[in-house]
Amino acid sequence: MARDREQGGSPKPLHYAEAKRKRLTYILGVSGLCVLFYILGAWQHTTPSLANKFQLQSNNDDKKIDCSVASPQAKGGTTTPILDFESHHQLQKNTSEPVKDQFPPCPMNYSEYTPCQHPPRGRKFDRSMLKYRERHCPTKEELLLCLIPAPPKYKTPFKWPQSRDFAWYDNIPHKELSVEKAVQNWIQVEGDRFRFPGGGTMFPRGADAYIDDINALIPLTSGNIRTALDTGCGVASWGAYLLKRDIIAMSFAPRDTHEAQVWFALERGVPAMIGVLGSQRLPYPARSFDMAHCSRCLIPWQKMDGFYLIEVDRVLRPGGYWILSGPPIHWKKYWRGWDRTQEDLKQEQDAIEDVAKRLCWKKVIEQGDLAIWQKPINHAECIKSRKLYHTPHICKSDNADAAWYKDMEACITPLPEVSSPDEVAGGAVEKWPERAFALPPRIGSNSIPGVTFEKFQADNELWKERVTNYKKIVGPFGQGKYRNVMDMNAYLGGFAAAMMKYPVWVMNVVPANSNPDTLGVIYERGFIGTYQDWCEAFSSYPRTCDLIHAGGVFSIYQDRCDITYILLEMDRLLRPEGTVIFRDTVEVLVKVQGIADRMRWKSRILDHESGPFNPEKILVAEKTYWTGGDVQKQSQTQ
Repeated sequence: MARDREQGGSPKPLHYAEAKRKRLTYILGVSGLCVLFYILGAWQHTTPSLANKFQLQSNNDDKKIDCSVASPQAKGGTTTPILDFESHHQLQKNTSEPVKDQFPPCPMNYSEYTPCQHPPRGRKFDRSMLKYRERHCPTKEELLLCLIPAPPKYKTPFKWPQSRDFAWYDNIPHKELSVEKAVQNWIQVEGDRFRFPGGGTMFPRGADAYIDDINALIPLTSGNIRTALDTGCGVASWGAYLLKRDIIAMSFAPRDTHEAQVWFALERGVPAMIGVLGSQRLPYPARSFDMAHCSRCLIPWQKMDGFYLIEVDRVLRPGGYWILSGPPIHWKKYWRGWDRTQEDLKQEQDAIEDVAKRLCWKKVIEQGDLAIWQKPINHAECIKSRKLYHTPHICKSDNADAAWYKDMEACITPLPEVSSPDEVAGGAVEKWPERAFALPPRIGSNSIPGVTFEKFQADNELWKERVTNYKKIVGPFGQGKYRNVMDMNAYLGGFAAAMMKYPVWVMNVVPANSNPDTLGVIYERGFIGTYQDWCEAFSSYPRTCDLIHAGGVFSIYQDRCDITYILLEMDRLLRPEGTVIFRDTVEVLVKVQGIADRMRWKSRILDHESGPFNPEKILVAEKTYWTGGDVQKQSQTQ
């Protein structure tokens, strides 16, 4: 028995040792192959530090493909890795596919092209109520697949605050205003530049002195007034000089015979956009502006039962002010110069006074060239007054904020209900600058679905972190390169809030039909903005943005319209050497980068600020400097 157990058990250790040796040999063999393939792979993808240039022979031709990789330094001084999401499998190239060339420059006569306010197109529309000056965008067949060229001698604009007073003539080669408004001191030509003395039709002593006159009548520097609307703004000197008083104005004027007035405003670094009080609502939500202003803006306020004043009432905050100077105010002094009869001017002023009363406005004061009215803080008394004033009636069922291609109505936009006569309808806002980070009334009243105070605070913290990261990517914001900034998808205005400490202003854009609609929140925070459908062109002149931020825009629009045209519109708006920051998924950004490369942009995809594992990435692009003159020289040499 013992021998049997000994004989039966002795082979086990021998077989075990042999199996162990085989496994060890297998492991060593596999490990060796892994090391070998790793070395081969490393050799094939040698970085520039190991091999300056590595060239591959194409399968189809004798051209060399330069695969060297650069490691650019971020402007903040730290190394920013560029992420490459393109496929690098070495498959045979399909030569039957057409090569996508760069977009060609448009002809030089498109250098000032404003697609949705194109005068030849506008002349086809009705002139009543200035409909021909409203937005009329090109059809799909009329869209341009070319790049809007800069003038041949285009120069980088003056830095703020010098730009408030000067602009290069070659950037906007129009002298019409310097001739037409020579006496009124709007603009002067001095050699190769324009100078803006700050004058205006109704402020011969300059906009600064004119604003001081207003401040003597209503408090402009107490922080209660932050957002302003300037109708028929000229070159926006009123808005330009309000900025040093911490008041930001949305200035607008039509593209008309006073050529390029809004363009001059933007070249100066002052907020403005092309617009007109015609038949449609202004593209701003209800209760947006603390103050509205008209200085001889030639709007017939008294006509059509106060139709245009009703629209001003819609966008004016409860307790907001409306300021009027120019005809018919102080007509007893100016009637001869205005080439109108005293009876005509008196009748016009009486009609304006009557409209204001029926809107429940209170006249604060009329002194010198200025008349000021104030909107009530709620409609408690206004509702009762309908027994006396039957028109305009108070609108029954209407989305007061709806303003994208929305016809104006001849009824008073109702204010939110209040529980006492002293309560501000919709909620009072804090004084500036606390207002920027205080809880906006629309969020506090739960009127923005899904947005709570906690989400509002978290959004602010998020944007502080993002802007800190942006400074490393695109350079400091306080050194004058950036002044006119656009946020194409502003949400709650967190980006604008995080940029407050820098000498920039932000045009906050909320895509039309957004759900929820957050533009009213942005105005309650003390910032300005507008609605916009990015399948259409923006109401501005070419080369008017220094920095464009596009967070999630292309995820929103990629299934709605061809994103190529959105990028071409961004190129139209961007100055030469201007910057764009995109935030989106990798798949979307790769598509965007492919189109951006065809627009003469330099671009790179970077990791999310939280690290490489976040699916959202950042694409930074810079528009290269080129002009229509460069194109003409190239065509002559060919």
